[in-house]
Amino acid sequence: MSSLQERVMKYIANLDRELAVSPDPKFQRIYSLAKQYRDDAEHYLGKGDLETALVCASYAEGLIDAVKMSEEPGAKVFVGGTFDIIHPGHIAFLSEAAKYGKVYVAVARDSNSKKAKGRDPVNNENQRLEVIKAIRYVHEAFLGDQEDLLKSVEKVRPDVVFLGPDQHIDEAYLVTELHKRGIFPKIVRMKERVSNWENSSTTSIINKILAKYCEKPLSNIK
Repeated sequence: MSSLQERVMKYIANLDRELAVSPDPKFQRIYSLAKQYRDDAEHYLGKGDLETALVCASYAEGLIDAVKMSEEPGAKVFVGGTFDIIHPGHIAFLSEAAKYGKVYVAVARDSNSKKAKGRDPVNNENQRLEVIKAIRYVHEAFLGDQEDLLKSVEKVRPDVVFLGPDQHIDEAYLVTELHKRGIFPKIVRMKERVSNWENSSTTSIINKILAKYCEKPLSNIK
């Protein structure tokens, strides 16, 4: 028996073990295709066409590996914010966060947003949550805790906490408090705001609306 023949036979035996497991229904079609390639490999093995048999077995294994990779949880990335009037700055922020893994967003409650910004948000918390959920970079979004902001981080238990360039958070304090709760994420801060868009902050958007339609911009809006 040649080494190539042995290799093909090992591929087929391994595929039989993998295909014996019932797949997630959403991957059923991919597994069916992998089964077809597996059967083709056995067919060409029987005919003595070992090269084609190996190619078919490799295709089948590649399909199964792709499913496994898509099922891997990956790193969890936590971000928090008000996300009131969504603008390019928000999209750039979430896009950057997504480079580190699956993004989990804690949307600030109305009362907490008012405390932080000194004004009520334009959109209420439920509206803001629905908009954030619709952004493709967001894996999951939920309303934050009203009393203990770090409970949102506890809920996710992330590998990375991603901060915006203008989020006034003491990183050393954050690390210390999270360690007390048994959470040991990497803290990453986005270096700077997106500057190539005219309206890349809530303040600029509100002031532009006021200037354009009311002729009275508010200089004290955060």
